[in-house]
Amino acid sequence: MASHTHHDLKVYGGIKIYAGEGSPELAKRIADYLGQPLSDRQVIEFPNENLFVKLGGSARGQDVYVIQTTASPVHKNLMELLIMIQTLRLDSAARITAVVPYLCYGRSDKKDQPRVPITARLVADMIEVAGADRYMTFDPHAGQLQGFFSIPGDVLTASHLIVEHFNSRLRPSMKDPVVVAVDLGFAKKGRNYAADMEMPIAFIEKRRIGNEAKAEALTLIGDVKDRDVIVVDDEVDTGGSVLQAVDVAKKNGARDVYLAFVHPIFSRNAVERLVDSPVKHIITTDTVPIPPEKMKLLEGRITILSISEMLGEVIKRAHEGRSVGEMFNE
Repeated sequence: MASHTHHDLKVYGGIKIYAGEGSPELAKRIADYLGQPLSDRQVIEFPNENLFVKLGGSARGQDVYVIQTTASPVHKNLMELLIMIQTLRLDSAARITAVVPYLCYGRSDKKDQPRVPITARLVADMIEVAGADRYMTFDPHAGQLQGFFSIPGDVLTASHLIVEHFNSRLRPSMKDPVVVAVDLGFAKKGRNYAADMEMPIAFIEKRRIGNEAKAEALTLIGDVKDRDVIVVDDEVDTGGSVLQAVDVAKKNGARDVYLAFVHPIFSRNAVERLVDSPVKHIITTDTVPIPPEKMKLLEGRITILSISEMLGEVIKRAHEGRSVGEMFNE
């Protein structure tokens, strides 16, 4: 990413970066980009599973960024984030930003049937009540999550990284590539991918059956015959939706199939299913750390793009009071 001139203007004290235990390697890369050491803290889990946080030094008057993804173990990582934010608030930090590359409960964003919660709103409320002044996150499942927060935030997308990777590394060797959105709910974001890569788009039309976790893929809208296909989604959890899309694309005559998504959740046996699939290559990011044993299974078939430089630049601009949109020509 291009370097930017450092401004002398400081709205708060210095930047302090705290790493949660959910994404320590990403936090270290962000700190390295900013030329900052990670701030010292202790996180202790007692035998009764209660968490305890102690800061290694004062954060009074500082501009603090807590980097913690809320993937598995979800509830431990979420509680650690909340406790760390409250600890910093009680230590009189000037401003606290919750940097949550992957925000849990993003799918529970509406009451789509009687007697169900809107848990995404609850998570937003908890982050605010804990003491966060701002938040940053990447590619939430539903755009309306932004409306659940009363505090300001930066909702970012890693699609820029994925598009750049395809255009510079993979596009020259692909044959008549076409973007395939996994379902009609992802159609708008899929169109953005297709427009940025200057490719046509096709869609999978599917219907969910009752309250079951699975859905039945029905038809493909568009042409993939004798073309290379890029199946795009925001996250891969169990792998069901994307592998259905791969199957439909193959049945409709697709050549090589690539997967591109932001959040590699990889629940249950998702990795094993991907390994056994006809997918040629997977492109994703480090919003969620992938355990070494799963990475070993995917060796040679996966590329991890790091959000660290983008997020580091956003943190720098937020600290200096400069536009984030300028980074993306917005």
